[in-house]
Amino acid sequence: MSESSNRAPTEESKYQRASAQPPKAGGPGGKFLTFFLASEEYGLEILKVHEIIGMMPITRVPRTPYFIRGVINLRGKVIPVVDLRLKFAMDAKEQTEETCIIVVQAQGVEMGIIVDKVSEVLDIAAQEIDDPPYFGPDVQTDYLLGIGKSAERVRLLLDIDKVLSSQEVIDVRSVAAVTTEAGSQGSGGK
Repeated sequence: MSESSNRAPTEESKYQRASAQPPKAGGPGGKFLTFFLASEEYGLEILKVHEIIGMMPITRVPRTPYFIRGVINLRGKVIPVVDLRLKFAMDAKEQTEETCIIVVQAQGVEMGIIVDKVSEVLDIAAQEIDDPPYFGPDVQTDYLLGIGKSAERVRLLLDIDKVLSSQEVIDVRSVAAVTTEAGSQGSGGK
């Protein structure tokens, strides 16, 4: 028997075998819109971003998940809005002049995500993107495309299609559908 077959499996190799999907081999390079939540910088694939808008009145929708702030009327279209701070279990923060909504397409749903501040659009090469680190079986990192690194900092690159679970996306879709339906029924009486 070889020496390697007698070794105890490492935590990483156990995870790799137990994982339904193999670990990512580095994220794809490309253009990313970067933004801040608290002091951490994140990035989204630019092709998923529809537009960036300033904060505007958000209508609360009762009985929605805690991270869904409500809906906005964007040029006649009802858009559900997710507070990314709340979704990521961060403390809520008062909005500032820099707080904005990034309108994205995620799992076929157009939605807004509230961020503290938009930074810039960066072109990040594939070789500058590392796999997300493994923090153990209880820590989800599947919503990360990878870690973008540069000389001065790292950026968490989000897979916006995986930031919300399938059930959460259904909840977001429902908020938009119910609000749109209620608006069209109520518009005749105003």
